[in-house]
Amino acid sequence: MRVRRPGPTTPVRIRQFSGSTATDRRDDLATEEPLEIRVSAPDGTRRTAAITMRTPGHDLELAAGFISGEGLAGPGDIAAIAYCTDDDIPPEARYNTVTVHLKGPIPDLPALDRHFLTSSACGVCGSASLESLHDRCRPLPRGELELTAELLYGMPGALRGAQGVFGKTGGLHAAGLFSASGTLVAAREDVGRHNAVDKLVGWAAMNDRLPLSDHVLMVSGRASYEIMQKALSAGIPAVCAVSAPSSLAVDLAREFGITLVGFLRGERCNVYAGGERVVGSAEGRGHAGAGRT
Repeated sequence: MRVRRPGPTTPVRIRQFSGSTATDRRDDLATEEPLEIRVSAPDGTRRTAAITMRTPGHDLELAAGFISGEGLAGPGDIAAIAYCTDDDIPPEARYNTVTVHLKGPIPDLPALDRHFLTSSACGVCGSASLESLHDRCRPLPRGELELTAELLYGMPGALRGAQGVFGKTGGLHAAGLFSASGTLVAAREDVGRHNAVDKLVGWAAMNDRLPLSDHVLMVSGRASYEIMQKALSAGIPAVCAVSAPSSLAVDLAREFGITLVGFLRGERCNVYAGGERVVGSAEGRGHAGAGRT
């Protein structure tokens, strides 16, 4: 049986109106399908970590990034990642199930007891609090990363230029990883903003690049608590967003030493935390950009 592998876009026929004129034509939608992420141990134990709605593509990176971000595996803990061929998986679902093979036993974490469904919109909502993060994460050191306003202003355009599927569909979020010099290192797209970040972190994990202590994360939407949690787990010291951050995202950034920039559009932005890493914003350290621009 030949199994169709889902792609990032799905063609549909639509009727488009312009004034009083109707035209039938093809349109491309961003594909949204479930991905089950499983973990397995050398002793044969297997469990479901999550089921998330995502855009197909870079699925192995998504699984690696999710496992890393949830504290289920650290650098060097993953033996292999592959699409699942277990007997309980029907052929048509094979490309919607990924197994992460760990080198050691599966951690006993609450997330695995819930077998939770993660929506593409909200991510792993309420999966952790600031207090629980201290059990597995430490505040990031100041480091040598220094950003200029001009460097920040160039990031949204660079990220937009890398959004190939968005250009076809207009319906995807994006996350980009930038070097300290402002060069786009990698970019990923997905219907879920958290999935896009997981794909980036998974790419770094699979290429032995964690922690990302001298990089900047740029996201196309808002900066949520979940995105900040994923950045912290990956050791990313600076996060930039086109839209607003949430209050809990700002709290996390300030408590764990992450630079958080919001409303990064054109040549304007707000620095909500970690202003010491942004040249010229030291006078607003910890309080810069408290309002919307």
